[in-house]
Amino acid sequence: MPDNRMNYSIDSNMQFPLVEIALEAGEFAYIQRGSMVYHTPSVTLNTKVNGRGSGLGKLVGAIGRSVTSGESFFITQAVSNASDGKLALAPSMPGQVIALELGEKQYRLNDGAFLALDGSAQYQMKAQSVGRALFGGQGGLFVMTTEGQGTLLANSFGSIKKIELQNQEITIDNAHVVAWSRDLNYDIHLENGFMQSIGTGEGIVNTFRGTGEIYVQSLNLQQFAGVLQSFFTNTNR
Repeated sequence: MPDNRMNYSIDSNMQFPLVEIALEAGEFAYIQRGSMVYHTPSVTLNTKVNGRGSGLGKLVGAIGRSVTSGESFFITQAVSNASDGKLALAPSMPGQVIALELGEKQYRLNDGAFLALDGSAQYQMKAQSVGRALFGGQGGLFVMTTEGQGTLLANSFGSIKKIELQNQEITIDNAHVVAWSRDLNYDIHLENGFMQSIGTGEGIVNTFRGTGEIYVQSLNLQQFAGVLQSFFTNTNR
């Protein structure tokens, strides 16, 4: 596309919307593995290693992301051989889908937030410090980081709120973080030390500093999974 922007539509009439992407001949998009709902005959789905670049670095990034965050080692490339290609996607969790335009702004993504990226943009699996990786929830040893120009589609569990920082600082429950500006400094840590975190119920948090954007989701997948586990445990007694 001349303007390096994905041609997409999000059906706002649906409580849990589908996203439809239009592809011209030769155009392609990267999509989350398993997110495809339907596509036209001109669209072909190809399996790719979940990392950009080449050689050993690409392989190590994909393996590191998969092992330490639970995300797939593979990603799907959707490519059209005609001008009328259409592809529909659905997130794996009930929530909201947002489009982030890449260029002057670049982002890092939390686990499970990636839905699609058009072929004009890129991403890298950037290595994190061991301290950040040990707390998890942000890609383990590697975090997905965007590059280039294009459109990134991100999804959430629940609704999304945008927080803007102007040389400021904010602390957010780590499980509520969806995506954040690449230029922001971030520090994943326990809220008040081990014992205090147990007492308050606030465990791992992420403190952001600087100027940029943070997208947070209203629901916490870890808490929801705990509620379901407790329910199934009680019903099996």
